[in-house]
Amino acid sequence: MNNLKFRLLIMVGFVLFSVVSYYMKTQVNPVTGEKQRVDLSPEQEVAMGLQSAPQMAAEFGGLYPDDRVQLKVRALGQKLVNSSELANSPYQFNFHVLADEQTINAFALPGGQIFITMALLKKLKTEDQVAGVLGHEMGHVINRHSSEQMAQSGLMNGIIQGVAMGSGSMSTAQIAGYLGNFLNMKYGRDDELESDAYGIRYMHKAGYDPHEMLKVMDILAEASGGSERDEFSSTHPSPENRAVKIKEEIAKLGL
Repeated sequence: MNNLKFRLLIMVGFVLFSVVSYYMKTQVNPVTGEKQRVDLSPEQEVAMGLQSAPQMAAEFGGLYPDDRVQLKVRALGQKLVNSSELANSPYQFNFHVLADEQTINAFALPGGQIFITMALLKKLKTEDQVAGVLGHEMGHVINRHSSEQMAQSGLMNGIIQGVAMGSGSMSTAQIAGYLGNFLNMKYGRDDELESDAYGIRYMHKAGYDPHEMLKVMDILAEASGGSERDEFSSTHPSPENRAVKIKEEIAKLGL
């Protein structure tokens, strides 16, 4: 009995420490004004992104070797930045085209390093569609999704460790870990929808047609085989469900 009480005290201690640590990471977003739990300061995010960018590019075959393509995407991305409140943000935006012509992908590193593969760029038919993809990735940066996920991951890991030590049961710890993974997946889906909303706004402010983002969803759906995915086990909403939210955001703009 004493041993059980001791394990329970350890579990409670780990959980409380993890929760308190998580809420001590509260910062006010310098762009949106939202209070967030994040692991990094904006300056640390920028430094991490700059440091990680070469390695990430290497994983996709490096940068696409045509300077004209790079300059065109860079100019488009900078237009999005300059047309919004991001021009005076603490983030350092740079836009890169990756040489990979097989992987349809775009992503953002913390702090403003944004990448799009040549495979995806070739699928996009208009400048407006490219603007939509880049604007979406800018939404991830501004909403500090990577830093939020780091903080959330630290919270879940602390809770799982506490459950494992307190229960003395690997199966209980595995169940806790399983539930934690699904919680983080939900965070991922919410982040994607939030970034879509911001991307629509950035497109509109820069003079691009937000309706073109719906065509991007068609392209992504076709690239995934056109099949509806199980969102419960995916970090991304399906293109079909993203399209519903995108239409809502366009309606808010009166378009």
